[in-house]
Amino acid sequence: MSPHEARPESRQAAVIDVGSNSVRLVIYRLEGRAIWTVYNEKALAGLGREMADTGRLAADGVEIALSALRRFRAILQGWEPHEVVAVATAAVREAEDGPDFAERVRRELGLPLRVLSGEEEAYFAAAGVQAGHPGARGLAGDLGGSSLELVRLGHDGPEPGVTLPLGPFALGAPRPLAVDDARRLIDSSLDPLADGLNCAEFHAVGGAWRNLGLLHMIMTDYPLRVAHQYEMSRSEALDLSRFVVRQSRTSLERIEGLSKKRYETLPYAALVLESLIERLGLERIVISAFGLREGLLWHGMDEAVRRRDPLLEGCVAMSAMRGLSAGDLTSALHAWVTPALRVLPPVFEDRDPLLIAAACRLADLGGRLHPDHRAELAFAQVLRAPIAGMSHAERCFLALTTFARHSASSNIPESATIMRVLSAERRGRARALGAALRLGADLSGRNGQLLSEARLEIDGPVLRLTAAAGWSDLLLGEQTRKRAATLAAALKLKLELDAL
Repeated sequence: MSPHEARPESRQAAVIDVGSNSVRLVIYRLEGRAIWTVYNEKALAGLGREMADTGRLAADGVEIALSALRRFRAILQGWEPHEVVAVATAAVREAEDGPDFAERVRRELGLPLRVLSGEEEAYFAAAGVQAGHPGARGLAGDLGGSSLELVRLGHDGPEPGVTLPLGPFALGAPRPLAVDDARRLIDSSLDPLADGLNCAEFHAVGGAWRNLGLLHMIMTDYPLRVAHQYEMSRSEALDLSRFVVRQSRTSLERIEGLSKKRYETLPYAALVLESLIERLGLERIVISAFGLREGLLWHGMDEAVRRRDPLLEGCVAMSAMRGLSAGDLTSALHAWVTPALRVLPPVFEDRDPLLIAAACRLADLGGRLHPDHRAELAFAQVLRAPIAGMSHAERCFLALTTFARHSASSNIPESATIMRVLSAERRGRARALGAALRLGADLSGRNGQLLSEARLEIDGPVLRLTAAAGWSDLLLGEQTRKRAATLAAALKLKLELDAL
């Protein structure tokens, strides 16, 4: 989305997901390519809990699921049918009485429940990964209660995938994990596919693997508790998986911060992850908070919308909700700072232009906040914003940039988090970018049109701020010089102010 485009059209959509373990309703707000969760409710029905023994859906789980679906239907009263997507996955697909359950949902509740094939489930899960991380490559894996979907991620989207009976319920949960027996089942399923699925990067989807990521954060005292795009190396993920596999339920219950609803399935999820790493040669594990539900929404978007960047669209939507300007200032800032900053060596490789564009879209985020606290409040909003399409380092970079947009203070919030996640070079660039945005906003009196009458450039060791003929008065004032001096100091350059 270019800086000059208007705010994307907003709409709401709901997804009902009848899984092997949980039945969930999520209501979303779609702002063009950006996907925001408005409401999220689930019931742990455990539909697939008894399938390994009986081949049928758990009887008590059916009643829990139907009760949850009745409530969801009540919540969605008044919605148009095309705004609600209802799907069922492995348990309903594979159970002997699955068709009867699906028909009962359609007949009694009037919900158009679609039972996904294994290939469809794999595709939508992988589409969800790329909806939340367009640059994701390698392999996506969605671990549900009964099945594991594996899909290669290509430049043109998800490739045809496979579905395997490797969910915790298929491997024996809720019984205690029998490691040797489960490992043999996992390896016998993976070994024939290993050559075709071998890759370095793995994108892990599903609640069990998100909880493994959370556990790793707890064990390593990682300060930024955001699951999406949290990364672990091969050795870190192997050590974590082997640790969890060895733990009893009682031991897991003593770990603060873990979901109590995952104790029975977490060791199974860890054993599957360990085998994937070893069999497929995985080197990096990336947790994805986006999966099947988001993939369904992404697939339903126009192709032109799907090609937009979720980070930029998320920043536009967030600022439109909480900022002041309608986009004129942020668009002008983008055009104004880019020529100067593009001469600097990149700190995020080819991602620098995108991050500059995102920071400009967030430049007015603090406009409606109290001036004494806007820097800290805007920082906190960006650091944990539910915006997709950025790594943890990029998230910290944009948060620090947003802080520096409103304050030159060296007392940044959550400094331990910023110091751990961002290198000194990236911290310096964030402070400089924020200072440039602050200079541009104050120089123009927050009037984007006036920025065209001034130019910012880096010429060797000099930072030069120039006013067009007839506009030299823009450079007057203590505040303007102060803002320009802050930027020059951040870039370690000599400041020159000139009028043409």
